Amino acid sequence: MVALEALAMVMMLHLLGGATTGISAASKAPAIDFQQLNVRETIASTKIHPSDARGYRESLAKDDESGGEGKWKLKLLHRDAISSGNSSNHGHGHRLNARLKRDIKRVASLTRSLTGGGAAGVSYGVQDFGSEVVSGMEQGSGEYFVRIGVGSPPRNQYMVIDSGSDIVWVQCEPCNLCYRQSDPVFNPADSASFAGVACSSTVCDRLENAGCHAGHCRYEVSYGDGSYTKGTLALETISFGGTVVRDVAIGCGHRNRGMFVGAAGLLGLGGGSMSFVGQLGGQTGGAFSYCLVSRGTASYGSLIFGRATMPVGAAWVPLLRNPRAPSFYYVGLSGLGVGGLRVPVSEDVFRLSEEGNGGVVMDTGTAVTRLPSVAYEALRDSFIAGTLGLPRASGVSIFDTCYDLFGFEMVRVPTVSFYFSGGPILTLPARNFLIPVDEVGTFCFAFAPSPADLSIIGNIQQEGIQISFDGANGFAGFGPNTC
Repeated sequence: MVALEALAMVMMLHLLGGATTGISAASKAPAIDFQQLNVRETIASTKIHPSDARGYRESLAKDDESGGEGKWKLKLLHRDAISSGNSSNHGHGHRLNARLKRDIKRVASLTRSLTGGGAAGVSYGVQDFGSEVVSGMEQGSGEYFVRIGVGSPPRNQYMVIDSGSDIVWVQCEPCNLCYRQSDPVFNPADSASFAGVACSSTVCDRLENAGCHAGHCRYEVSYGDGSYTKGTLALETISFGGTVVRDVAIGCGHRNRGMFVGAAGLLGLGGGSMSFVGQLGGQTGGAFSYCLVSRGTASYGSLIFGRATMPVGAAWVPLLRNPRAPSFYYVGLSGLGVGGLRVPVSEDVFRLSEEGNGGVVMDTGTAVTRLPSVAYEALRDSFIAGTLGLPRASGVSIFDTCYDLFGFEMVRVPTVSFYFSGGPILTLPARNFLIPVDEVGTFCFAFAPSPADLSIIGNIQQEGIQISFDGANGFAGFGPNTC
């Protein structure tokens, strides 16, 4: 069990060498904390070689290795790391623009989906396990991907991981309407463990939009951005390396459309009973951990399930529950910091109301952190004040604060921090908030205003940080390890 005394600690996560963080004592001229951003190295990380992509794919094809202590680890890569695109129309600027368009739709989807309910989870007899995850750059998707086996014998498939939704589903034959995926479409007739779910089943009753056709339970999920999946519900075996989980309720999608190109389907990791985490129930205690590898690195992140994933020494913050959105992981945020100084924003801006409005969600499917306008503008203005010596550039897409760093090798920028309720302070590495938007030196401040009161901490800000969710005890953890 993790020692919850860490809740009382103010923990600074120094994720970039040389960065100093913290709040200075009151004085006439408070000191500002800065850190270094390696411009040349960060730009270089946006350029992907086809040989790099081949190496990642070959590694992913190998069986996953045990992570020890009953855990199984799946590979996690940033989407840029496995991109094989080296033509002009697949450059970093093109990929980022497409990613931001998807991101806008994702945020609109989340802000429109604050309804729903859930029931008690189903328990499966499994040990702690996990898997490595890859992101979907090469596949044409902005999400992170995991490689798992579906059926008996297992058919390896790329699956999008999504902490903001619940249903586990794959595209299935016969495919009446399917998007392009990297692997052959799953054929239930080839699996000895595939079993359809009857309309009268209690599992079918837990679906929000359950239907019935010829006695078979039918599901339908719309993601608010025009993406959807429709098909039949089934019980199937899911494999993670040497670990086998039987009787997982999955959607067998015969009509699917949306932003899932490349992946075979989606692995819902939300807080509801139908998510993969919810179905594992008491065996894992709703506990899982992930580390989203930073773009441009040749290493793997991870997705690991089970109580053994909970790290000692993490900074823990309470998870908040919103009955209107049980799938979302809400955390308490009390404020923001720039240069080690609090930004003048009221804590009420981030509060989750009794009616279920507002609040702060951790989401793997959103790229750029969104903040209510009053909070975003205060954060942005404080950051601009700390970067007056850097040449400005025109805004790009959703970013209104950009810099022309062409010709620079290193720059000093003020630190940016999240102040969580209960004390912990998460100070981000510079590459998690000042990102390249092209290959010629244009960098933008990677935050944006939210279209509603909802705040979303996106995956760019989460990169390189070990993040854990302890559903049984109601806590989210940050650190102490990095990817």
